[in-house]
Amino acid sequence: MSASGRWNVTALPLFRPLWQRFQALPRPLPEDSIALRVLVQSMVVVGIIATDVAAETQMSLWAVPLSLIGATWSWRRRHDRNIVTKFCLAIAMIVALVIFLANLFTTLNDTRLILAELLIQVQVLHTFDLPRRKDLGYSMVIGLILLGVAGTIGQTMVFGPFLIVFLGLAIPALMFDYRSRLGLTRSNLRAKPQRRSMAAFRRSWPWKATLTLILAVLSLGLVLFALMPRVPGYQLRSFPVSTTIELQGRFDGRNIVSPQGRAEGEEVDGQGQENAPEGAGELDETYYYGFSDRINQNLRGMMKPKVVMRVRSQAPGFWRVMAFDEYTGQGWRISRSDDVRTIDRSYWTFRFTLPFIDSRSYTQEVIQTYSIVSDLPGVVPALDQPRFVYFPTEQIALDREGSLRSPVFLADGLTYTVISAVSKRDRTRLGDASTDYPERIRAFYLQVPDSIRDRLRTFTESVLAESPKPLTNPYEKSLYLAQYLKQRYHVPDNPFALPFLEEDEDLVDLFLFRCEGISDPAVCSPGGYPDHFSTVLTVMLRSIDIPARLATGFAPGQFNPFTGLYEVKNTDAFALTEVYFPQHGWFAFDPIPGHEIVPPSVSDYEPFGVLRQFWDWLAGWLPSPVTGIIGRLFELVGRGLDWLLRLFMTGWFGVLAGLLLLVSFGFAGWLSWQGWREWHRRRWLSKLHAVERLYQQMLRTLAAEGFRKHPAQTPLEYADRARNRYASEVAESIDAIVRAYVSWRYGGATVDVRSLEQRWQTCRSKQRRFFR
Repeated sequence: MSASGRWNVTALPLFRPLWQRFQALPRPLPEDSIALRVLVQSMVVVGIIATDVAAETQMSLWAVPLSLIGATWSWRRRHDRNIVTKFCLAIAMIVALVIFLANLFTTLNDTRLILAELLIQVQVLHTFDLPRRKDLGYSMVIGLILLGVAGTIGQTMVFGPFLIVFLGLAIPALMFDYRSRLGLTRSNLRAKPQRRSMAAFRRSWPWKATLTLILAVLSLGLVLFALMPRVPGYQLRSFPVSTTIELQGRFDGRNIVSPQGRAEGEEVDGQGQENAPEGAGELDETYYYGFSDRINQNLRGMMKPKVVMRVRSQAPGFWRVMAFDEYTGQGWRISRSDDVRTIDRSYWTFRFTLPFIDSRSYTQEVIQTYSIVSDLPGVVPALDQPRFVYFPTEQIALDREGSLRSPVFLADGLTYTVISAVSKRDRTRLGDASTDYPERIRAFYLQVPDSIRDRLRTFTESVLAESPKPLTNPYEKSLYLAQYLKQRYHVPDNPFALPFLEEDEDLVDLFLFRCEGISDPAVCSPGGYPDHFSTVLTVMLRSIDIPARLATGFAPGQFNPFTGLYEVKNTDAFALTEVYFPQHGWFAFDPIPGHEIVPPSVSDYEPFGVLRQFWDWLAGWLPSPVTGIIGRLFELVGRGLDWLLRLFMTGWFGVLAGLLLLVSFGFAGWLSWQGWREWHRRRWLSKLHAVERLYQQMLRTLAAEGFRKHPAQTPLEYADRARNRYASEVAESIDAIVRAYVSWRYGGATVDVRSLEQRWQTCRSKQRRFFR
């Protein structure tokens, strides 16, 4: 008990030695630079807001105000020990850890966001105790980490402005941190005889150098970003998945859930027309008509472009959704739509393991993560053939055509991951594939309406007969027919140009023979709408006993090199033809004009694809003559390298001659580089202030003797080290130049440069053994 009659814990024998030891500790030196504190806090705020925007949360609503309050508190209490505050902060950090562990247990699929939330909580608490410069350094690192988290979570270019703002704050913050290490805070400067106004301080700040450094860092970053090879990622098997979606009711996978039926709880087709798969009509402006168990190709109209999903994938491809086996004359249907297999997953994992529908050889694993940004029907886009699916429901379904069905429609914000065993496309192997098709293939994928079978077969065989070389296998025939349709038929510009099909008319027959006998394209232009081309190719292949089916899905979309995501729109949806090759599986052919015959696949992956895309974008802005000159330069370099390679392959004389040329070019390049460096150094020195020029010349002279200044050293630290190496007269001369430079550079003082130069020259003449 203390003298006042109150209990004092520190007076107890157990706590008295600890308290005395704590009181004996030196107080931490506080950081008095207001500018440094403001810049560091701004960096933290940018990191918090960037993470908040990327994750689409509201953490910044409480984190930013509390962080600002904490920064103000730490500034006002920077000279105090703040024992009670530290104790409360320790308790609060333990609470934050408990909350983090609880969230970690319930969100095992993607821990990035809850880790970022923990980091934000720790940083907010940390802002209440920032007396030292080292603590501000921790906050800068936390802000950088938060910005990195925002970059990994974000899927749009919104992250870019935050990165630029952060860079614009970080460079001045590092400069103020350096000034603080020199002891040149604003308060210290005011304590000196030469007081400076704020206006003078702003005038003395190197704004031009700061802006130049920011632009240089941005440019270098963009160059490194473009040159960096894109190695396939997903080395860690923890994939992004939305939180579990609880399903109400029973799911058997037979029906496809559409977003348009969600209000009434009913299931409608992908065309937005309940139980209306046949007959003339108009296309829905939002949803692609081919994501249902039936396709009606007697529709006219067009969709309004809208981004529906973003995909992160190790390789681009056709994001396959559905496939159809029965041609109806004016569309397609899945004849075995009720033959669906439901698959359950374990409670403790999001992974579904799918069976192989077709055994395939020469496959490559490709991982894709899909983020839905606009509602889609309850069918799951994926590269063919999916092996593992990480999906937020407890059940999914797999039909006989290899399509995945979800018990819920794919709502905005849903995320899932698919691991597919994509078949490698080898023209030689597929050309040698057997034509002995199993009965399960012949029974469903050779169906052609009897009304057009004979006429279509005769026409298809006559087309193949026009080939300049014999077509001996189904693969070459498929390629030839796809190219034939591309070249001979056209897509009308007007989406309502073609008349609707009558009830007894066949789409394929009308497509191929509607303009038969009419040579004037103004009267009749042969062709149809894009998906009609795929329907025609599929039925033509069937007519000559090549198994084929129609598949619908999305093109890869527009790749964004800054986010690493493929941005897919509803207008990227289309249909193509899949052809079956025994022992190899199904392979796609695209006969639509303007599309590649072979869709992108794993063999098309380019590690330096971003650099190529950047050049394509840049070439689109440059004038044609400039693009031509740059192209010719690259061509000359390529020819030179090719000539040098052929020289090495001519024998020993060629090897020696090639090595001599390389050494000569290398030596000439080294001489040129040294000459350019010396010229650039002299030019740079001529533009410097006399004090800085003397300081830089001194550093160069001492560096030539082996006494280099480390980049992390301050000038004053460098001068202190010189006392241990040089004689007192030389060391004092170095110290005088350094202090004059620091006082001019950071204090705006006037310096007698001439006397310093004379002193330096006198030392050099007296101490020749130090300056050689």
